[in-house]
Amino acid sequence: MTEWVEKNKAHFNEAASTYNAKFSKTILQIIDKIQARRDWIGVDWIEDSSEDSENSNSSAANPSAGNEGKTVKLLDYACGTGLISRAFAPYVSQCIGVDISESMVNEYNAGATNQGIAEDEMHAVVGDLIAPTPSATLSGAKFEGFDIAAVGMGWHHFENPLLAAHRLADRLKVGGVLFIIDFLPFDDPKSAQAQAHSHGASHHHAHEEGKGKHSENEEISHQAVRFITHFGFSEDEMMKVFESAGVGGGFEYMTLGEGTVFKHSGQDMKRSVFMARGTKL
Repeated sequence: MTEWVEKNKAHFNEAASTYNAKFSKTILQIIDKIQARRDWIGVDWIEDSSEDSENSNSSAANPSAGNEGKTVKLLDYACGTGLISRAFAPYVSQCIGVDISESMVNEYNAGATNQGIAEDEMHAVVGDLIAPTPSATLSGAKFEGFDIAAVGMGWHHFENPLLAAHRLADRLKVGGVLFIIDFLPFDDPKSAQAQAHSHGASHHHAHEEGKGKHSENEEISHQAVRFITHFGFSEDEMMKVFESAGVGGGFEYMTLGEGTVFKHSGQDMKRSVFMARGTKL
């Protein structure tokens, strides 16, 4: 495990216990965006019987009519507390989460247990697919033949996104889908902070009274930025990655232009998000 990965792991181990509460609004926003576009993602989902329960003639109201014996297997990589799994759970038969952070995995599994979801339907394990040699715990049939492999808001933390795409593609069945949701390109916040500090002495003295809180917010921002490797991804970048990994079939990239609210320096801010999908050839 590289020093960068160790630092990421330590950071997310520390953040795990308060993550859902701190980012609840953002998590719900992203889940809604994903679920509203599941047809675009292009997986042969299991029908959710709760959606059309008023229509007694629909197969969705009678799960056995459309879903009997059907399996749809999700690999939720860099799963964190389970954002992607929560979004896709009504439409898959099994969610398998993987994360390098033990504490995030514990939160994921506690959430599934609290919802009464069986372990064979939703469960996460500690592991690293992007290491020079992937974790031995991720070997075997359980970790192969996925219908969809997804990364939700974790792509910008990877040291080597191209390697990540190849490793995730290896775990998909032919015809399976790689799905990524992450940031569009944005400015490095550290550069913006540096510019803000160069405004001059008069500006500095004007803010002297609020120095304590300002310094605290800067530290929070600095801590978060330290664990970002890439400041967003363009359509061209993602298309090249998908094609190189052999998952460029039907590649599509969608910008969610209205922006998603994130916490930055203790305040709400909007940042544009994209979704990308491609099929394993």
